Amino acid sequence: MWLMVLFLGLGIGLGLLSDLTIPAVYSNYLSLAILAAFDTLLGGIRAHFEHVFNQYIFVTGFFFNITLAVLLTFIGEQLGVDLYLAAVFAFGWRLFQNIAIIRRRLFDKWQQQKVLKKQNQSSSTAE
Repeated sequence: MWLMVLFLGLGIGLGLLSDLTIPAVYSNYLSLAILAAFDTLLGGIRAHFEHVFNQYIFVTGFFFNITLAVLLTFIGEQLGVDLYLAAVFAFGWRLFQNIAIIRRRLFDKWQQQKVLKKQNQSSSTAE
């Protein structure tokens, strides 16, 4: 898991240091690709905490989500409809769900460690 965080930080750092500008025509595509990437990343972190992480599902989900988001944006542009907003809503909803579940898992883990520490302290004083 630390490898994902390392490369995420590296990517953000390189992005902030570069002078690369994206044309306005591609802004909807890029925003959806970023949302899809974050959705997949947080889904992977959630799966790791739930002990069901599968790297094949992670990688295929990453590419499938990005492809679907870009396809929705393209079809919407061809029809003259802001169809990308449906993907923004869906990915945004899933992002907040995953963040909430990750937060709960981390809080539960912290609470368990706190209880174990208290039990260890009480058992060591009883001896």
